Parts: sequence; C-alpha cells; structure tokens
Amino acid sequence: MDEQLYSAMAQSVIDGESEEAEKLALQAIELGINPLDAINNGFVVGVDRVGNLFGSGDAFLPELVMAGETMKAALTALEPEMSKQGAERKVLGTIVLGTVEGDIHDIGKTLVGTMLSVAGFKVFDLGVDVPITTLIEKARTENADILGVSALLTTTMVKQRDVVDALDDIGLRSVIKVMVGGAPVTPEWAEEIGADGYSEDAIGAVAVAKELLKE
Repeated sequence: MDEQLYSAMAQSVIDGESEEAEKLALQAIELGINPLDAINNGFVVGVDRVGNLFGSGDAFLPELVMAGETMKAALTALEPEMSKQGAERKVLGTIVLGTVEGDIHDIGKTLVGTMLSVAGFKVFDLGVDVPITTLIEKARTENADILGVSALLTTTMVKQRDVVDALDDIGLRSVIKVMVGGAPVTPEWAEEIGADGYSEDAIGAVAVAKELLKE
C-alpha cells in the first residue's frame, strides 16, 4: 500500500500537480507514514526523475519549475507533522543566494534556491539587486557553507569577482565556497575569478553544491 502511495507522490511531482501532492501528503500523515519516508521515498523520487529528464533534454524549464513548486507544496503539508514528531530532515549544508547589485533577474536563481531546498540544503535567498556587503554579512552570520551569486548581465557579472575578493579580504575565503551562475557566466569565468563552482542550471547547481561540501 505504501509503495502505491509513494509512486503516486512521485507522479504528482512529475506532473506538477501541487494540489494532488498536498492531498497525498495529508493522506500519508493519516496513514501514520513517517513524513521523512514520504519525502525521500515519494516526492524526492519525482524531483529526481524530472531532473534527469531535464538533464537529458526531455523536460524543459517550466516542468522543472512546476516540479519544484509541487515539492514545496508537499513539504509545507508535511511540516506540521514533522515538527510534532521532532523529525528533522538532514540538512546537507547552508547556502546563501542572491543576484548581484544592479541586476534584477530572478527566475533562474529562485529555481536554484527551490531545488537546493528540495535536495536538503538550508537556503537563504536574499533576492535580487543585493549589495556584496549584504551577501557576505548574511553568509557570515548564518555560518554558510556556500555563497551562490547569480548575474544575468555581462555588466554585472564582474561583481561576482568582487564577492570572491571581498571574502578574501576578511579572511573567510577558505571557509565559504563560492558558486556562480547566470546566462553570460561560463566555467572559464568561474575559474578566472577563483570561484569554487559553476552550474548552468538548477539541477547542476545541486550536484555542484553536494560536490563542494564533500571537499
């Protein structure tokens, strides 16, 4: 019976059906299924499937966005039960995200934040047009493992270098890893500015973040 429910949960994410996911999450609670099992054996399986399809070019950005939103709806429905049981999802690490000052592009970064949250990271998304000092101060106060900096304009991506330099100046460069992304950003640019990781999409960002924390 549980297997059928897990399969339906995964399918709700694949189909991007938030209401269905919420309904299945509440059903799992009624049946006494551990909310962490519902997440890991059901909903996450769906996210992984969409991620793999996206990676192979068989799914597209809107489907990825919908899968992320559906997963969030399921987590929201399961949260009260997790709190009641004192069940905590294992946090893989803490990540602070933001689009650099002077740049107001949001969709890619928001999706990265969603996918990182779904994967089990604690994410603080500071939004767009964020001053470097704000990004660094938040990373410092939250003891972040990774600072993710997005830029969608060639004119603002130079600020990604400033983030790396500023961390260096205050002696936190060895403690906080820097991930960069955005349309004009390339692996070569990431290497040139001394960033630790680069990804061109949200699914890749999750893989890079996991890899960085192994190091």
